[in-house]
Amino acid sequence: MKPYYLLVLLVWAACVTPAAVAQDSTKSSALKPKKKIAANTNKQPSLFDLDRDLEFTLTANLRDLTKDRGDKPITHAAVLTYTNGSELDTLPLTLKVRGNFRRSKVNCTFPPLLIDLPKKKVKKTLFAHQNKVKLVTHCQNDEWVVREYLVYKLYNLLTDLSFRAQLARVTYADSLGKRAPETHWSFLLEDESDLAKRNNVKLNTMKQIGMGYADSLGMATVAVFEYMIGNTDWSVPYLHNIRLFANGVTSSLPVPYDFDHAGIVEASYAKPAEQLGLSSVRERVYRGPTYPMPLLQQVFDKFNQIKPQVYALYQNDSRLDKTYVKRTVRYLDDFYALLSKPASARAIFRQNVQSGVVIKGLN
Repeated sequence: MKPYYLLVLLVWAACVTPAAVAQDSTKSSALKPKKKIAANTNKQPSLFDLDRDLEFTLTANLRDLTKDRGDKPITHAAVLTYTNGSELDTLPLTLKVRGNFRRSKVNCTFPPLLIDLPKKKVKKTLFAHQNKVKLVTHCQNDEWVVREYLVYKLYNLLTDLSFRAQLARVTYADSLGKRAPETHWSFLLEDESDLAKRNNVKLNTMKQIGMGYADSLGMATVAVFEYMIGNTDWSVPYLHNIRLFANGVTSSLPVPYDFDHAGIVEASYAKPAEQLGLSSVRERVYRGPTYPMPLLQQVFDKFNQIKPQVYALYQNDSRLDKTYVKRTVRYLDDFYALLSKPASARAIFRQNVQSGVVIKGLN
C-alpha cells in the first residue's frame, strides 16, 4: 500500500467509528488525502440555501462501490473534499448504494448514493446539521440529472412543503488510483426530517391511507403537479415516491419526490405502467381524486401565479440542451392551455383514471 493511502486510512479511521464501516472491505478504506486544513470558523450558509452550484470530490474505492448492487448494500469508506472560501475542507464519511430501479446495473452505470456524515466532524462546515443525505447521481446521462433537479425546483415554487435539492458538480476519485477521476452533475436531496422541521410537521409512515383522507388542497396540488410533469410513477397508499406528513389537523399531507420517470425529464428508460394503457410517459393522465371545481380552480390559480417562474427555470438554464428547452416549453404550453379552458379542465381533472395502479420496484 502506498504511503499516502496509508496516511489517509489512519486519518479516516480516527474520525469514523469502526461500527460504521464494519461491513466494508479493506481496500475501500484506503483514501487519498488532499491536505490538512484547520477547521473553518466562519458562519456557513445552509446547504440547501446556496445561490450557486456546489462542487466537491468524493474519494472512495469506486470498483467496490459501483459493483455493490445487491439487496443488502454495505457501507463504503469515503472522503468528501470541497473548497470552503479560501480553505479546503476534508470530511471523512461513509457511502451506501441506495434505490431500486436506479440501483440496478441494467438501468444505471452509476448508482444513486446515501452519504452518511459524522455529525461532530461537519460542524462549522457547509454540511453542518446534516447526517444522512441522498445523492442523486448521473445514472446514464448528466442532463437527466439537471432536468430532474429542475422538477424539484418547480414544486418548490408551489409550496414550502416540498423537498429542497442542491445541484452539484461531483468529481468521483478512485482511492486505489485505478480509475481516472470523473466529474458529473448530481444533486443532494433534503432529508425528510429536515423538511418536517422546516414546516413544523411530523413524518407519517403509515401505508394504505387513501388519497381521499389526505388534505384536499395539498392532495389536489400534488395530483395536478404530477399531471403537469407527466408523471404516473407514484402512489399515496403504498407511499411510492410520496411521503406523508402530519400537522396536528391532518395526518396526510402528501409530498412527492423521485421524478426521473416523468415525461418532462425524458429519460430514455422511463416507461408507463402497462395497466395505464399509455404509449409514452409524455402522455399525461390525471390520477388524483375527484374534487369540486372551486377547489381545483384554487389549485389552477396557484399554477397560473407561478407560470412566469416555471418557464424561466427552463428558458434561463444554460445547462440544458436548446432543443430540449423548446420541447419542454411546448409541453408546458399544452398544460397551461388546458387550465385556461374550464370545460376541458373539468373533463380531465374530474375523472379519476386508475389512481390505484402502482408501478412497483422503481427508483
